[in-house]
Amino acid sequence: MAKVTPGAFIRQVRQEASKVTWPTRKETMVTTGMVFVMVFLASAFFFAVDQGIQVVIKQILTLGS
Repeated sequence: MAKVTPGAFIRQVRQEASKVTWPTRKETMVTTGMVFVMVFLASAFFFAVDQGIQVVIKQILTLGS
């Protein structure tokens, strides 16, 4: 790998950073909303699975009584 001077490195970083397309405010809000929806759905799913496993375990443990 070729050695690059600090000044050339800074120029390359600025050049690459200028190529970045930043999301609009609307895109950020939509994406954030989707993250919240997915977190809610995942938490509801795992809560339901946990409750189901809890019921099954209780049934198994009460069989011996």
